[in-house]
Amino acid sequence: MNLISKTEYHIGLEEKYGAHNYHPLPVVLSRGRGVEVWDVEGKSYFDFLSGYSAVNQGHCHPRIISVLQEQAAKLTLTSRAFHNDQLGEYEKFMTEKFGYEKLLPMNTGVEAVETAIKLARRWGYAIKKIRENQAKIIVCSQNFHGRTSTVISFSSDPSSYENFGPFMPGFISIPFNDLPALEKALQDPQVAAFLVEPIQGEAGVVVPDEGYLAQAKEYCTAANVLFIGDEIQTGLGRTGRMLCLDHEKVRPDILILGKALSGGTLPVSAVLADDEIMLTIKPGEHGSTYGGNPLACRVAIESIRILEEENMVENAVMMGDLLRSEIMALKSPLIELVRGKGLLNAIVIRHSDPEAAWKICMAMKELGLLAKPTHGDKIRLAPPLLISAQQVKEAAGIIGRSLAAF
Repeated sequence: MNLISKTEYHIGLEEKYGAHNYHPLPVVLSRGRGVEVWDVEGKSYFDFLSGYSAVNQGHCHPRIISVLQEQAAKLTLTSRAFHNDQLGEYEKFMTEKFGYEKLLPMNTGVEAVETAIKLARRWGYAIKKIRENQAKIIVCSQNFHGRTSTVISFSSDPSSYENFGPFMPGFISIPFNDLPALEKALQDPQVAAFLVEPIQGEAGVVVPDEGYLAQAKEYCTAANVLFIGDEIQTGLGRTGRMLCLDHEKVRPDILILGKALSGGTLPVSAVLADDEIMLTIKPGEHGSTYGGNPLACRVAIESIRILEEENMVENAVMMGDLLRSEIMALKSPLIELVRGKGLLNAIVIRHSDPEAAWKICMAMKELGLLAKPTHGDKIRLAPPLLISAQQVKEAAGIIGRSLAAF
């Protein structure tokens, strides 16, 4: 009888019984705490992906787990057919925290994006008086807002949209970080909104020019067009501000949050807007079975309190600066560029091998650091926000040894 490792066993199960819609690194994780995770063989790693920035507060934060367990033992789901004693508290907390009049609770990030699109279109017809079924939304090329049928309709990534058509109309794609292109697109009177990521994460942590977002908001306001900020990955402390848009003092007309809103424990997302926008949707016109469930509400409040009370947002600034400087100090010929804000960063790899970034991530895995390449030549580095200076330096050492080995 052939003996196989625990890792091979679990990967084999997924390969045989699961859909093949992901290509993960060959590591099987079974435990996490703070910045570290452990595989089924007992080996520890630094987690430099953080569940695509869903685990900003660190794995299994004790305060989040305590609240989760306490609420789970009392009431988890009522649906919105009834009121529950946590939803109003959550809505009050969030609207006061982020400065909006209303919150619409959802579950996944892409559900929140879909909600924002529906809100923008409804506002366009009800308030701006756009012609029926003619509303348009401006988006940016190389965007990533999820993988629903609507969202892939305006993706520029063939792996997201090929052979999934026909596609949803009503979107205008312009280059990211291109103010003249935005200004021109806004001349169309049927435009209802501009949907943008403050930093394009999946594209490889593409940071726009300073002032781009503030000027874009001014252009939208002048054109009577809603500015929709997708802060699902960039928000909640990741870039060194509670919201990435805070760097330029931009208040979006519609704010989308998700991922770290639950500290990585369950799907929680939210859309915030003022009454003029939010109240265009009436009872029965939008909803979700799990949206606003009491378990999610309790966990989300605690997740945000932790970011503030444990100074994780400020730590993201200091540790992000340290991480970028430590990586640049490696002076590796394989590093073309290091870019990012706070603890959302990426290394652009310079090499003729199209698999170079993947191979370097495999080498980092062997040395105890988990990261994932994106778009072939970029390695995203986004550890939990509670990472220490010593851990950053250890991680940079692993990155250096992995580059040297490659």
